[in-house]
Amino acid sequence: MIEEWLIEFAKGIGMFFFNPLVYWSLLLIVLAGYRRIKRERMDFGSKVFDVFSEWKNTWGTSIIAGIAVSIITLVAGIVFTYETILLLSIVLIVLSLTLRFTMLSASYTIGVTYLLLLFLPFILENQTYIDTNLFSSANFTGLSILLGLFLIVEAILLGRIKRNETYPELVKGSRGGWIGQHHVKKLSIIPFFTLVPAGMITPIAPFWPYFSLGEESFSILLVPFVVGFDYTVRGSLPQKAAKKLAKLVMLLGLIIIALAVSSIFVSGLSLVAILMAILGKEYINYRHRMKDRTSSAYFHRTDNGLKVLGLMPGTPAERLDIFVGETIVKVNGVNISSVDAFYQALQAAGTSFKLGLLDDAGEIRFVQSVLYEGEHHELGIIFTTEPHRKR
Repeated sequence: MIEEWLIEFAKGIGMFFFNPLVYWSLLLIVLAGYRRIKRERMDFGSKVFDVFSEWKNTWGTSIIAGIAVSIITLVAGIVFTYETILLLSIVLIVLSLTLRFTMLSASYTIGVTYLLLLFLPFILENQTYIDTNLFSSANFTGLSILLGLFLIVEAILLGRIKRNETYPELVKGSRGGWIGQHHVKKLSIIPFFTLVPAGMITPIAPFWPYFSLGEESFSILLVPFVVGFDYTVRGSLPQKAAKKLAKLVMLLGLIIIALAVSSIFVSGLSLVAILMAILGKEYINYRHRMKDRTSSAYFHRTDNGLKVLGLMPGTPAERLDIFVGETIVKVNGVNISSVDAFYQALQAAGTSFKLGLLDDAGEIRFVQSVLYEGEHHELGIIFTTEPHRKR
């Protein structure tokens, strides 16, 4: 029995590399990164984050989440057909063609896959080119459980967003002036094991596999899944917005799992879970947009100091533990209220400097350092100014 499981695990891992979603995900990260860098250069005159930044700091969560989802799918005995997995991969690729991560929530990717599986058998009845039974076997309860699990993963990724990890950009405000906003976004590739029909593994208990499709033997497949999100924040600190969004997405995920498990006894509840996942995610997005639009711009120009819009990784600003959203009010004791005044005071300071900053509580704190040879002459701090392309 153990030997059979090990053989199927090895075969499942090998099949992972035949899934086109693996290679598309890597290409998607690169294309989206280059698109962002192009915008950063137009706004700030140079790139801020590297091309793989949206993927960084997600690997640990991806591995742990993949193991957790694998344990649940294998212990519960959730079986998906190869056709279902292929369709899910196609849906993921199609929804990501815009290079934006907004549609890569499990609510949309698994939700659309579920609805396609629900209606495709009826659509295929009216044609003769494709086998009408191709999508006739679908594990709807298993899909709805998987959706809930990946919503929880999305919430965890959102909650782990660090303060200086979000992506700044410049936009026109409602009064015509330039203001700053941030994109809270990440992309994570999560591989997980699931059972598929036909293989060397036979049922190990009368109740296992619980979510089967009637087959007598099974194999194991390592499936790539992509979770992504992209929220625009201009009315508050992006990290605070991410924490609030994480709580809402987590709550939605738990509700979906409860409905999905209940569908074991009432089959129609899996469809209710899918529809609630889509509508619930739309409501969360709508609520965030409305609240953000009605709030005053957080990253705007002030008469007293300069608010930090962003920080370039690897620059003196990062070494000094300056944070996005703080306001620089002094340079070596000199009050500053414009970008020109900031750089003039910085140049007059020589190689050493001392900055006075207002933190979130409005309390002033000081940071000081020496500007070493070869370091960024602007300290790597990004302010809300006119875009570089307009200068």
